[in-house]
Amino acid sequence: MRKLHVVLAFVLTLILFHTASANSTKPNADACICITISAIGDCTLGMDDSQKKLRNFNLEYKEQSDDSYFFKQVYSILSNDDLTLANLEGTLTTNTKRADKQYAFKGLPSYVSILKAGSIEAVNLANNHTHDYGFVGFEDTQSILKKSQVHFCGAGHPSIQKVKGVNVGLIGINTLPLSTDTIKNEITRQINICHIKDVDLIIISFHWGEEGSYIPNKKQQTLGHFAIDEGADLVLGHHPHVMQSIETYNGKFIVYSLGNFCFGGNTNPSDKDTFIYQQTFTFENGSLLANKNTRVIPCSLSSVENRNNYQPQILEGNARILVLQKLNKLSYPFGVSFRLNGFVP
Repeated sequence: MRKLHVVLAFVLTLILFHTASANSTKPNADACICITISAIGDCTLGMDDSQKKLRNFNLEYKEQSDDSYFFKQVYSILSNDDLTLANLEGTLTTNTKRADKQYAFKGLPSYVSILKAGSIEAVNLANNHTHDYGFVGFEDTQSILKKSQVHFCGAGHPSIQKVKGVNVGLIGINTLPLSTDTIKNEITRQINICHIKDVDLIIISFHWGEEGSYIPNKKQQTLGHFAIDEGADLVLGHHPHVMQSIETYNGKFIVYSLGNFCFGGNTNPSDKDTFIYQQTFTFENGSLLANKNTRVIPCSLSSVENRNNYQPQILEGNARILVLQKLNKLSYPFGVSFRLNGFVP
């Protein structure tokens, strides 16, 4: 009988140990939780037919034969955050029926491995190139992302995921074909979905603005402010293909344009300046604190100067300072400046 008691006590100890271990992985409501989000600009993993005779993205991929090549120079940053969000500007499909437009971007479905190798956990699909190969191409892109467990927003509903026990909602909206009132209604609709599903942190990606413009227009400002008034915690922008201003509004940040990043849409852009936007959100007792743990990491979209080799790199020295100065000049009228270390004061 004594042996039986010892065995029962041992089993009970094991059960209690495993229960405690399981509970220890759950977030403590009283704990301080920090979540670091990185955001990067337009990533076109593929090319347009007009680039066939040029040193295009597909040729680079074939020559390198290495999924990790494209984000290798920025991997140290993207792999040490909690979530990286990119704008996926194009399709991942084998469909051959091209949309009737000037530029239509397509990469192979297998290129999704580039995102995985680059530690990019989520992408925005709400832009003017995700239907470049029709609805079939759009469906193919979503399918391969799902299969590869890369989260995506911009398909008409938020993407909601847990990060360190915190519910993060990602919303993507392509504003280009829509009126301001229609966009506002869509912002409200998707934010309400996030609220219903107890989302703690809401990030909205907008495809908006004017190509080649460094200054956000009135429509961008109106929509950015409205999104924050409705409950967004961070607003990110794409489409101009160059950097734009960063603004603080009611204590929240609006990044009007992240510019290009790993961009197969142009074999040699005249402006190769870009950056990684990074913000750490702190939750205490389940509530989001109003802090400004924000920085930019100046980059070039190419690691060589004379062309686009589709390998963004972190800038150092004078090149880094020049990009910071450029971003400060754009952002100063909007209440934001960055120190030499890239952080907001």
